[in-house]
Formats: sequence, C-alpha cells, structure tokens
Amino acid sequence: MEAYLNSTLYHHLQTLISFGSRVIASPGNQAAADYIRDVFTRAGLEVEEQSYACTAWEHEATSLEQGDCKLACTSNAFSLPCEVTAQIVPVGSVAELERVPAAGQVLFLYGDLTRVPLACKSWFLKDERSQHILDLLESLQPAALLSPPTATDYYGQFTEDWELDIPAATVPPAAALHLLQNPEQPVFLEIVCARKPGTARNIVGRRGDLSGGRLVICAHFDTKINTPGATDNGTGAAALLNLAETLPDDLPFGLEFVAFNSEEYLPIGDDEYIRRAGNDFDQVLACINIDGAGAALGSNNITAIACEAGLEDRLRSVLTTFPGVVWTDPWPESNHSTFSFRGIPAIPIGASGVRGLAHSIDDTIEQVSPARLNEVVALVTEVVKIFR
Repeated sequence: MEAYLNSTLYHHLQTLISFGSRVIASPGNQAAADYIRDVFTRAGLEVEEQSYACTAWEHEATSLEQGDCKLACTSNAFSLPCEVTAQIVPVGSVAELERVPAAGQVLFLYGDLTRVPLACKSWFLKDERSQHILDLLESLQPAALLSPPTATDYYGQFTEDWELDIPAATVPPAAALHLLQNPEQPVFLEIVCARKPGTARNIVGRRGDLSGGRLVICAHFDTKINTPGATDNGTGAAALLNLAETLPDDLPFGLEFVAFNSEEYLPIGDDEYIRRAGNDFDQVLACINIDGAGAALGSNNITAIACEAGLEDRLRSVLTTFPGVVWTDPWPESNHSTFSFRGIPAIPIGASGVRGLAHSIDDTIEQVSPARLNEVVALVTEVVKIFR
C-alpha cells in the first residue's frame, strides 16, 4: 500500500482533489485545468487548450420558512436567485401539472413527477416527457420550484439547468412531508446566488505521428456542485495524467489525451472538441474513456461499444490477466458517447457496485483504492497494445 501512496499517480489524485469542487468555470475547475496542462507539457506533449464560453454559478445561501418553522433546503445547481413569499401548489403528476394554475406561486413537485431528474433544455437525449414538463413549467410561470430528491440517488436534484429561468431548490423528505401537510400556509424562500458568464477549457495533449491515425484516451475532470469528486472523476483524470507520462512514444499511431470539461451538466466540452476536430474523427482508431474507476468498494469494469467482434475478443482476452476487472454492459453516460454515437469504437472503464457514491459529498479520497487506481493504469496500458 505504501508504494501506491507515494506514487506519482496517487499524487495527481491528491492534487486534483485539493482544488475542492471542480464544477465548470469555478476556481477549482480552473486550477485543475492549469495543473493538467502543466503535467501534459512536462510530459512532452503538444498541448492545446480548448476554451469555450459557459455559465458560471455562485451561491451564497438558501433559506426556507413556513410560519415559525425553518425548513432544511438546498438550492439546485444553476438556480436563479429569488426572494419570494407565496402559497405552495403541490403537484404530483404530469396530468396535475397540466391543470393547475401556478403563476406567481411556489410549485411543490413530488411523486411520479420527480421520480427521475428533468432533462436540461439543451440535452440532445431529452425525451418527450421532459420536454412536455419543461414546456408546462415555463408556461405556468411559477415564482419558484421546490421538490424532494428524485428517486435516483445518483441524480438527487430534480433540475440542474442554467437555461431554465425558474428558481429551484430541493428539500429533504422530512421537510417535504411538512410542506405537504401544511399547504395552506405560505412559504418564504430566499436563494442568494448568481449566474455569470464564464469560461471553461478542455485540455488536449498529443504525441506521436497522428497521420497514421490516433488513439484517444480521455477522462473528465469537472465535478458536480459541492462534491470533492474523488472517484468521479479525480481517479480518471489522475490515471489520464499518469498514462500521458508513461505510455511509449514509439507506437505506430498517435496518442491524444483529452481531459474533458463540463461532463457533469451539459456536454459542451464535448461539443467544443467536436467543433475543433472537424473531419478528423475519421482518424480516430478508438476512444478509451476512464470515468468512475478506482473505488475501494467497487470493482473496476470495462466494456466495448461500437466495436467490431474481433476488437471485442481482443479486449476480453486482456481481462485474463486482470481477474479483478469485470466485463459490464455498455453504458452511455460519459464522454465516450461522443465517439460511439459517431461509429467510433469506444472502450469505457468504470466501476461496478458504487453508483450511489458519485455526485455525493461522500466521494472523498478515502473512497479510493490506490491498488484499484493502479490497476486502471495497468489495464489501459495493456489495452493500448492491442492496437499495435
């Protein structure tokens, strides 16, 4: 264990976590981007900083009162500010939302309506249900939204959308029950926060002869609001840095190391990468994406998406020397989808058994297994070899 704790790999993880929450455009996010850029540069890579405009969000305080009772309440990420006293209007289904008047009132959403998070307005995978709810909310013009956490622990807040111009906050179950039992009493909700224009950066490092094609190895380094993001995705970013330092430069193809930003809310970092890549996607042999791996209570996993049978067979053969790594079903929720949706072979590496850890305040460095993190680097090193 001591050998792992003193390794460069673990040092990268400690440094990234030391910046605190790395939510897009925040000081911690900018510090992480600077650190990644500097490590890539010292490793001898040709470095490109892909800057793009985004929304920054600063939050000071949130409070909720009903009569003499102060209720626990947390502002949703990227909420607008508000200071409002109004009746609450409880709504538990889409059908009720279609019928209720709510202009100037505080909509209290619960039940089936909030069983899953509401997709962002610009999310390209947004389904018809989310679009319908968004249309209803904007037409109703409520003063604010309140809701308990969604039924999916992995995404606790009902809305996290810088394009939804309605103040929104989340109350814990006990506070939610109190509100439902006292709907006749007005509530006072204050959210002190601000949306501001911001800038974010992907950091891309390249090595080798890219004319013969390139293998992309990537990980995102941003986090959700208020989480240290150790396994999501400090471990992935740390592994990416260590691979940039250790993979050989005599391969018959180029290597592109992509530290993606803004994976956690809207994939605008991916959009910027796509814009700059232009027609060069034809030169990508495959994408290896590391996201959520290295958890102490999890098992590292790997899968193949948009891969031809021969490549999948070679990947599975690699696992014979990694008995702790499991083969899992394909999953789309990360940067590898930018490639697989375009028909490029994608190889995601994550973790099984710890989904509830990501996006939480409990995702601290104590949740990381140095041995499992080292296993990720060793696994990717062997996967790279099958493309020779």
